[in-house]
Amino acid sequence: MPFETRPLRQSDYNYFPSTCPIVIDNGGSAFRIGWAGESDPRITFRNVVQRPRHKATGETVTIVGDHDPALMKYFDCTRSFQRSAFDGNVVYQFEIMEYILDYGFERMGADGPEVDGHTNTEPVTKIEYDSWHMKFEAEQVDHPVLITECACNPVQSRAKLAELLFETYGVPSVAFGVDAAFSYVYNQQLGICDRDGIAICSGFSTSHAFPMVSGEPVFEACCRTNIGGYHVTDYLKQLLSLKYPNHVSSITWEKVEELKMEHCYVALDYFSEAKVFQKGAKEAEEKMRCWQLPWVPPPSEEPPSEEELARKAAIKEKQGQRLREMAAAKRSSRILELENEFQGLEFLLQQLENVQESDIASFLSRTGYVSRQEIESALARVTQSLRKARGEQTDIEEKMEPSTSEKYPLIDLPDNILSPEQLKEKKRQLFLKTTSEGRQRAKQKKFEEELERERQNQQDEEKRSLLEIYQASKILNLEMCAWNLSKPVNNKFVIHTSFIVGRTLSFIYNSYVQNIKKFSEKVEQRKRLKTNGSHTNGNNNISGAVGRGERLNAAQRERMRLLTTAAFDRGKGEDTFGAREEDWQLYKLMSKDNDDDDEGPDENEVELNRITCRLQEIDPTFVAKSDAGSVLATEIPRLRPLTKEDFQIILGVERFRCPEVLFQPNMINIDQAGLDEMAGISIRRLPSKGDRLERSINNSIFLTGGSCLFPGIVERVEAGIRKIRPFELPIRVVRASDPILDAWRGAAAVAAAPCFQMQTFSRQDFYEKGEDWLRSSSQRWGFGFQGMRGRCIIAEASHMCYGASPFVNLKEMLVPRMRFNHASPHSFTS
Repeated sequence: MPFETRPLRQSDYNYFPSTCPIVIDNGGSAFRIGWAGESDPRITFRNVVQRPRHKATGETVTIVGDHDPALMKYFDCTRSFQRSAFDGNVVYQFEIMEYILDYGFERMGADGPEVDGHTNTEPVTKIEYDSWHMKFEAEQVDHPVLITECACNPVQSRAKLAELLFETYGVPSVAFGVDAAFSYVYNQQLGICDRDGIAICSGFSTSHAFPMVSGEPVFEACCRTNIGGYHVTDYLKQLLSLKYPNHVSSITWEKVEELKMEHCYVALDYFSEAKVFQKGAKEAEEKMRCWQLPWVPPPSEEPPSEEELARKAAIKEKQGQRLREMAAAKRSSRILELENEFQGLEFLLQQLENVQESDIASFLSRTGYVSRQEIESALARVTQSLRKARGEQTDIEEKMEPSTSEKYPLIDLPDNILSPEQLKEKKRQLFLKTTSEGRQRAKQKKFEEELERERQNQQDEEKRSLLEIYQASKILNLEMCAWNLSKPVNNKFVIHTSFIVGRTLSFIYNSYVQNIKKFSEKVEQRKRLKTNGSHTNGNNNISGAVGRGERLNAAQRERMRLLTTAAFDRGKGEDTFGAREEDWQLYKLMSKDNDDDDEGPDENEVELNRITCRLQEIDPTFVAKSDAGSVLATEIPRLRPLTKEDFQIILGVERFRCPEVLFQPNMINIDQAGLDEMAGISIRRLPSKGDRLERSINNSIFLTGGSCLFPGIVERVEAGIRKIRPFELPIRVVRASDPILDAWRGAAAVAAAPCFQMQTFSRQDFYEKGEDWLRSSSQRWGFGFQGMRGRCIIAEASHMCYGASPFVNLKEMLVPRMRFNHASPHSFTS
């Protein structure tokens, strides 16, 4: 239920005489307390307790009843949760029950005119919190107490609660009564139900059904089912949380309880109602309800004005001007560098003309150039770059490979005129020349092999096409022969011919698809082996590790090892690299041109590409697996903006699906009987039966309890009972005038009767006779209503005042779901 403000403390407690009883309806969902003879309870709050810690002081605070979620910022509730004193509908946590009774008596004004400096009507401050528990400090509650309990309540629970009232609060006398019986008798005086009938009470966690004979409850025939309003709310919360996982934080227990009370209903025929929603007809749309969550629409983007466009254009032009200035400054600096280099190269050529032929080698060794041709080539490149930088037209020359003499100028020179450094350089150039020539020969050989393979593939493709045509024609001839035997008429021949052609194309297409799957697996396996080198992980379907070294092939890993070794040994001692012929082999191993990446494509990969192209010719919509993966990998998912509909929770089948657990508990894995079946079981358990009694009982089936507020529950219970009762037996199902408050009102009327004081269990009796007297007393008590005509007998003392009969076993009350016998539509076994 939603948060309700803290009930005001009553100020007229001292105005009531000590003989006026206090009436308590101790329900599993709500606690109601008030004075006997009044029409409504004074105080109502949730029957729960929570003990969080105050964030500022660290003190543990007891919160009874509802609490304001807005004030939870003052408390740490991570280690505390709401606790109830009930196990099902039986009180067993008497420490929590004491907190609840303290708060109830304090709100009634039983502890004096003021509490901690506050007057009776003055609300507590914000820091003290809206529902703090204030310790009850009165010496005693000098009023008799009538408190409700469930049907067939265990004597141990009743005795402990009586002991708590006598020892802690000092009440003079106590009486106990069944809430459903109080509600039945109260509505009987209103003329809603008869003296003989069945009371069906569907509470918060359990449901009970017992007969009422001559105004007295017969608890020997009582039955109980562990299903109630709690299970309906919990089921609805689970369904909504699964249906809308993005809004789980908004689907709180209090909000779901509110949705249940406002929108849920009981279907007369569950399966017929479900079919209406399955078909999606207009009737189903009318029965749907929409819960709109808080949503703030995103700000709408307005088109920019002319002033804004002009301002952006001015900023863009200013930025472009700045970039152009930077580019011009950079170009000027580049031109200056090229001019200086051009002048230096021209000056070097002029000096080289004055040097003798024998001194050219020594002169060039100081300049960094090897020959005159190299200097002239550098001068030509600088000239072209300078013209290009100035924006002048450059000479269009064919890009030709440098000659061998220009690329390796020391190879043709004799060794006797070269210095030791030049001899080392000559060896390196000779090795590079040999390697380059070998690489060129290998490339030429691969190119010739490619041409030969292409010619061979073309021939194979022609043969394969002829084979496909032959197979297709063979299938076509067989189909045509079979069709000629059947003597086609009119246009059936054309239709069947197109069918045959379609089958032929389908055969060819399927063969291509099978081949492409086979070659795709081979190509993927080769790629994995190439990536992982000689390392395998034992599973071809799983790629190698994701580390940097694991992604390199064997040649690349070897080159990385050599580079790392060379970098580690640099600067250690004298550099003797090149003294041996084996040292020059490292150039080949460390060269990137030695990788296997330039190898030609694998035969399987070539065949896969050919089949893919062929399939794309047959089916233009075909996309290869690798292409589809790359497309999906490059596409960035685009998230659409959230709209108002994304923050809506629709209640459709949940409106009648959740209350259906009251009639079919097996929907939530509880194998027990529903409300309609409980009535039949209770009638069968009557000690004495007769046609007149059964007819009068079936004519007054009374529904009470908070779970009986659903629309349509009266008609559904009547339809369910009519199925299991004899044919043409009159059945009348009625609902309490107020299923929630009638139990307290009936108890308040009973407590206001003149004979109530003689029928209570006093504190002196408790001290003298003990709690065992609660079990042995069995006298009949009668109660009359003030202001009402007639006199009503409620029950025996062991039933009304002290709960369960000593002859009733609590385990027999748990009713399993009835199993119908297929031999007869009206026969069943429980």
